[in-house]
Amino acid sequence: MEEEGLTTLEGTVQTVVFQNPENGYTVLRLKTENGPVTVVGCLPGIAAGEGLRALGSFTEHQAYGEQFKAEQAERSLPRGAEAILDYLSSGAIRGIGAKTAQLIVARFGDKTLEVMDSAPEKLAELRGITPKRAEEIGKQYKKQAGLRDLMEFLAAYGVRPFAAARLVRAYGDAAKAAVTRNPYILADEYFGLDFFEADDFALKLGFDGNCSERIEAAVLFELRHNTGNGHVFLPREKLAAAAAQLIGAEPSQADAAISDLTDGNYIVTCQVAGEAACYLDDLYRAETGTAEKLLAMTAIPRVPPHNLKSLLEKAESRCGVSFAPEQRAAVEAAAGCGVLVLTGGPGTGKTTTVRGILELFDGMGIATLLAAPTGRAAKRLSEVTGRDAQTVHRLLGAGMPDGENGSGCVFEKCAAEPLDCGALVLDECSMMDVSLTAALLDALPPAARLVMVGDADQLPSVGPGNVFSDVIRSGAVPVVRLTEIFRQARESEIVKNAHLINSGELPALRKNTGDFFFLQRATAEAAADTITGLVASRLPEKMGIGPRDIQVLSPSRKRAAGTAELNLRLQAALNPPADGKKEKAAGERVFRVGDRVMQTRNNYDIMWYKAPAGAAPSGRTETGAGVYNGDVGYIEDIDEDGGTVLVSFEDKLTPYPFEMLSDLELAYAVTVHKAQGSEYPAVVLAAPPGMPRLCTRSVLYTAVTRARNLLIIVGDAGIVASMVENDRRQKRYSGLRARLAGEA
Repeated sequence: MEEEGLTTLEGTVQTVVFQNPENGYTVLRLKTENGPVTVVGCLPGIAAGEGLRALGSFTEHQAYGEQFKAEQAERSLPRGAEAILDYLSSGAIRGIGAKTAQLIVARFGDKTLEVMDSAPEKLAELRGITPKRAEEIGKQYKKQAGLRDLMEFLAAYGVRPFAAARLVRAYGDAAKAAVTRNPYILADEYFGLDFFEADDFALKLGFDGNCSERIEAAVLFELRHNTGNGHVFLPREKLAAAAAQLIGAEPSQADAAISDLTDGNYIVTCQVAGEAACYLDDLYRAETGTAEKLLAMTAIPRVPPHNLKSLLEKAESRCGVSFAPEQRAAVEAAAGCGVLVLTGGPGTGKTTTVRGILELFDGMGIATLLAAPTGRAAKRLSEVTGRDAQTVHRLLGAGMPDGENGSGCVFEKCAAEPLDCGALVLDECSMMDVSLTAALLDALPPAARLVMVGDADQLPSVGPGNVFSDVIRSGAVPVVRLTEIFRQARESEIVKNAHLINSGELPALRKNTGDFFFLQRATAEAAADTITGLVASRLPEKMGIGPRDIQVLSPSRKRAAGTAELNLRLQAALNPPADGKKEKAAGERVFRVGDRVMQTRNNYDIMWYKAPAGAAPSGRTETGAGVYNGDVGYIEDIDEDGGTVLVSFEDKLTPYPFEMLSDLELAYAVTVHKAQGSEYPAVVLAAPPGMPRLCTRSVLYTAVTRARNLLIIVGDAGIVASMVENDRRQKRYSGLRARLAGEA
């Protein structure tokens, strides 16, 4: 039968060849009266054994031959014992594998699905199935049926179907009713969709353009969206104006929505240093909690030990140095205060000072923990101190909440289950956002000491807040700023030029000696060509620096010398396709064994394990969960049968299900912001024409200070000069400084 030039195709799903959980795009083999046919289209969650009636047309694919492209589809549960067996054997219902499927279908035949739906207790009549397991199979069948119905419903309105699983997790059997009643719940970051997708869905469902649900969703979207710009709150007037502009409403309507959301405890409004501030509830609690804990820790009297002088002498002996005056002042200050900030640029002796503080705390009998925001930063802290250091997430025991309705992240360590320590040294504090800082402080025992270490002139955190700068500027906490550059560091052109940049002076770009080089390239394309050549051949061949020791940085993701384009060039040069080399397409990206990749968001429930080199998963020595935004690793294997990509992050092996590959991106080149907290043997920095908003002094300074042994800047000298001159720092709306200073 044909309709408007389209053909109807009907049959039973034989095999699902490919399915993208992000958008429901599926490739399957359909068993029809005239033989098997390859069908492609949006068919979310479909499984072998299901019936399919599709409206579409036949096309010829260049690589895969004839395909039927489904424009519309009607699905039906499998009919007949054979189709039901295929369906259950496919893993469509959790808890039923091929053997169990055979057992059930052999007993109940055509009535199998009816039994699972209305009388699952009958499954316990079979050997090996307990009453408890039978009950669970019935629950899973109903859950899958509801999920399937919801996915089809969402897909019919153009909504990406992957959100359905989380809707069911959050609302259970009421998921479809909940999203129909208020489609804007999908704009919550937990469901993975943005405001515009939810808005399009709502308008298609018939919601009015000025309905309260839409205006409130726009307000919440603006608050959440601006956390990505570093803001902890937004001024009420700006928030109302932005939300109104987003949806074409009046500011007065948005202001009224702010009041309603405040009454409903979705947001908090208060005065901060004379500003009418609007917070998301969790960020308000994070900011106020951070301020309260820091002030409480500073208020506890700390009496320096009577033998402080001898302890300092012993610390100097153990460190093998004589402390400079600023370093001694910092170590002494640590003995007599609850919170201490230690800051300074490269080469000013922060590491030696930290080692001195650790030796002092040892002498005082204080058990001290060491932590940093990222894995690389924690590893470096461990190397320079000779002590164990952990990421903040691992120290706190980050994980997903228990129960089906949980969302977000929870930490094992908190006020009720505090860390076992008398002091904490926290490195790379400029990377700490307000939420993670609040969680860490909550887990510190009330009488513990905190030493915050970092470079205040680096870029602020990727997440909301400007914690390190706010603490320093508040005047509420003792601060020791190291300024003296030590002799060995003065011999490094990287260190000298970093300090020149930080003081607003242009480095000697034409000098090209030592560890700092500049290569002039007039266009972004020329810069990208040069960078690729440096990493792929010139540095390995002429300086013996392997590609794994080189990190390419760029201020931006976009344009010819942005990270997106550079990653494609570098992947092609360093890890091209080859016979026998496994690869996996994920959207527009292709991942290959050997690729350097980066995790792009905190994923608290993905599992990892440790194993001896070359050991199988059965040889695991330790297991855990959690991979975090900015973690960098390498693809070790791609398992098509198991549907996973195996990534090694330092000593942890993490199998990524194919549906989670959206969490990864290539990391041959990363943005300067993403490189915070890391140090690399060699850095190649792109500084091409363009990108004025991103070309600031703090970006250049942060990039230069990521290099340990070699820095090469490739680009335009005028751009480097403009970056040095541009000391503009994006204003972040944060109330922490005011709260610490008693102005809020």
